[in-house]
Amino acid sequence: MERRRFLAGAGAVTAGTVAAAAPGSPGGAVPGIRRVETGLDVLVDSGFADLAGERVGVISNPTGVDSAYRHLVDLMHASGAVRLAAAFGPEHGFRGSAQAGGSEGTGVDARTGVTVYDAYGASRTRWESMFAQAGVDTVVFDIQDVGARFYTYIWTMYTSMVAAARVGTRYVVLDRPNPVGGRAYGPMMTPAYTSGVGLKEIVQQHGMTVGELARFFASEFLPAEAGRSVDLHVVRCRHWKRDRFAADTDLPWVMPSPNMPTPDTALVYPGTGLFEGVASITEGRGTCRPFELIGGLADDFDYHWSDRLNARDLPGVEFREAYFTPTAAGQKPALLNRLCAGVEVKVLDRAAYDPIRTAVAMLVEARRYPAFAWRRDSWDATRPYWVDKLTGSPRLRTMIDTGAEVDDVVGAWAGELAAFERRRAPHLLY
Repeated sequence: MERRRFLAGAGAVTAGTVAAAAPGSPGGAVPGIRRVETGLDVLVDSGFADLAGERVGVISNPTGVDSAYRHLVDLMHASGAVRLAAAFGPEHGFRGSAQAGGSEGTGVDARTGVTVYDAYGASRTRWESMFAQAGVDTVVFDIQDVGARFYTYIWTMYTSMVAAARVGTRYVVLDRPNPVGGRAYGPMMTPAYTSGVGLKEIVQQHGMTVGELARFFASEFLPAEAGRSVDLHVVRCRHWKRDRFAADTDLPWVMPSPNMPTPDTALVYPGTGLFEGVASITEGRGTCRPFELIGGLADDFDYHWSDRLNARDLPGVEFREAYFTPTAAGQKPALLNRLCAGVEVKVLDRAAYDPIRTAVAMLVEARRYPAFAWRRDSWDATRPYWVDKLTGSPRLRTMIDTGAEVDDVVGAWAGELAAFERRRAPHLLY
C-alpha cells in the first residue's frame, strides 16, 4: 500500500558517522549522520573528570553501557579514577536478573566487589538512608528509559533526586536518547491517581530524555517536595536530534527489562502498555513480541478485531491476525499458557504512528467483545482500576465504557497536552 512505508533499522557504521534510516523514511543509507554518543561516552572521554575527588554511588541496570557494551560501574572500577562507593539496583535489579515487580536484593557485586543496594520501590527516606550508609557525595544515574510515564525507572530517578536534594548530595545524570523520539502524546497524570507508575504530573508519552526529565523535575516539583532544588548536572548526549528513534542510531540496545527486548517494543509500549489494565487481555508477556502481540482467550476473541482495526486505516500501522500462548502472566494468571487470539501491531511508518491513539482504537474495538473486562485491584478500594493509574484519571475508561469514539477520547486531552508541551519547553536540551 502506497500510503505506508516499511522502515529498516540502522545501517552500517562508518568512522565517525552512521548510515541509518532517515526518520520517517524508508530504510536506506543516509551519509554523514554523526554517531550518537551517550552521556556515558562523554564522561568516559573526559576521563571521569566530572567525578574527580567524589565518593560516587551509581543508580543503574544492564542498560548503563557504552558502545562496546561495557558497563558504567565496570568502567569506573577498572579506571581507578573514580572512588566508587556503592551501586543501587532498581526494578529488575542492577544486573537485570529479576522479573517484573522484582529485585535482586542487597549484596556485593561479584565482578567489582561493590555493595549493591536494593532500591526497587525505595521511598525518599529509604534513599536518604542508603546514601548515608554508603557515604556518597555524588549520585550518578544512568538507565535507558523508553519514554512512557508508567515505565518505573524515571520515578526511581525522581525519588532519588528528592532524597539527594534533602541531604545535599550532588546528582549527575548521564543522558541517553529517548528511543521513541522527542514528541509528547497522551493524557496528563492527575494528583488523585498518582502511584508507582506515575508519581507526578507529566503526560503518558513525555517525549523527553532522562536528562531533560531531571531538569523538569528539579524545577517543577523538587522545590515543593524537598524544600529546595538539587545540585543537578546533566552530561548531555552528542549528535542526537529529537526526531530520531532508536532504530535511526547505531547505539546498542540492551533490554531495559525482560519484556522490553527490542526498540520495536519500546515504540509501541506507550500505547499497548495500557493493556496491562485489561484483565481479559494479555499484553504478550512471555512471547517473543511482548506489547506487540495483544489478545485474549481464543474462545472469547477472534479475527474480527484485526479486521475492524485495519478498516480504521490508522496512520503508520497495520494489524495482523495473531494466535499465541503467553508463558508469563503478570497479573493475569487465567491467561497463562492458554491459547490467545488477537492482533500483532505492525508499525510501518514510525513518523506517522501515534502509539496512544492506536491503543485507544484497539481498546474501543476490544470493548465490543462480551469477555472484555478492565483489571480491578482488590488492594486499592478507592481506585480499583489499574488503567486509571496508567492513564492518570478515570476519563479514558469511562469514555470507552460509554461508547465514545477514538477522536473524542483523544481530543479530551488536547488542552492538557499542549499545556505540558509549553511547560517542558524550557527544560529541553536537544
